[in-house]
Amino acid sequence: MTMHVIGVGVGRTGTYSLKLAINQLGLGQCHHMEEVLHNMLVQVPLWSAALHGRPDWQTIYDGYASAVDWPTACFFRELIKVYPSAKFVLTQRNPENWADSFGATIYELLGGKEQGPPEMKAWLDMADGVIAKTGFPSGLDRDGLISAFVAHNEAVKTTIPASQLLIYEVKEGWGPLCEFLNAPAPADAFPRTNDRAEFWDRVTGKI
Repeated sequence: MTMHVIGVGVGRTGTYSLKLAINQLGLGQCHHMEEVLHNMLVQVPLWSAALHGRPDWQTIYDGYASAVDWPTACFFRELIKVYPSAKFVLTQRNPENWADSFGATIYELLGGKEQGPPEMKAWLDMADGVIAKTGFPSGLDRDGLISAFVAHNEAVKTTIPASQLLIYEVKEGWGPLCEFLNAPAPADAFPRTNDRAEFWDRVTGKI
């Protein structure tokens, strides 16, 4: 399947809002880590294989026309080669604010993964490996997270051709995104979702 949009911003940069926006623009169904959580038996082995150098992108993205968030964001170097005509979106936010949000959600979750429920162990191990491969291994302090976040964004900018890359903050709304994707802006407000409380609700299956 052709991929229309590939998000290469890491988690906690508005990736869930971007997913909803892409779906609303008719450029989805859009893959997101939530899709892995909802289909762990199929998705986790596929992403674990990709993490170890054996990706099957056609199967991973079967039924999807776009993708954002982790695990996708880890593999931007591979995906620009596999989908050379796709458009890429680098979601960004203030690095300090990102480090605080990431540290209080995803990093905290992975830091306690040994105490996680058995049915989530394979997912937690895969997610931990993907996020470490992206540049965020366990044990980083706040300054280390900030430096790694900046380094990831710079690596994306040097890898993806500028003509195919939108550097974007979701607070900018529909305008830049729709212009980049050559899509008409919806009349509805831009989706804004997945605050810290909602993150924990999603991970624990409450929503």
